[in-house]
Amino acid sequence: MSFHDDLLHATERERAELLAIPFIRDGAAGRLTRADYLAFLGEAYHHVKHTLPLLMACGARLPARLEWLRTAMVEYIKEETGHQEWILDDIGACGGDAEAVRSGRPGLAAELLVAYAYDVIARLNPVGFLGMVLVLEGTSTAVASRAAEALMGSLRLPPAAFTYLTSHGELDVGHTRFFATLVDRFDHAHDRETLVHCARVFYKLYGEVFRALDSDRAAGRPRGIAA
Repeated sequence: MSFHDDLLHATERERAELLAIPFIRDGAAGRLTRADYLAFLGEAYHHVKHTLPLLMACGARLPARLEWLRTAMVEYIKEETGHQEWILDDIGACGGDAEAVRSGRPGLAAELLVAYAYDVIARLNPVGFLGMVLVLEGTSTAVASRAAEALMGSLRLPPAAFTYLTSHGELDVGHTRFFATLVDRFDHAHDRETLVHCARVFYKLYGEVFRALDSDRAAGRPRGIAA
């Protein structure tokens, strides 16, 4: 098996646990309310807006032996630029208050997800940040397009309200292939071990974002901000 295959196998349980979270399953089945969807978009904005800073920080901290990976970070930066604005546009198209989200704060789970990503780059090994890439893009290809189609029908919202989900579902199919070619080039055991460890942690931390959304909707306190 390639290292990419090993990585997927090593994180299979964590990936299954994430995809089994009720909020994600209900999203894919079109069973979320508009407030639920707005709450999801709000949390997505607060971690997606860190994508470019994280990619830049990762590229800056890579050692010379991984210069080829620094070049790949540039390609990711080109692809990911402006995606947080797509989310704000979607919020507006849903009737939400995009500016309130922009100036607001994330829930604790999203804040810890982002904090761990910065910490991995600065303290552990910048290669570990690719664990976050695996989790976000892998989840996107698994459910994003399906959720967009299902929610568009059940919520009776226009396609303009699903730019982030639709675009990411399509974009990340190509990204996953690109990601596989990158990680298969890792030949240091430490880099491979770090990536597996961090991917497992990122699966759990990203899962906590959705578990918090589940908890909020069960308690009748969704974080979606209506206009």
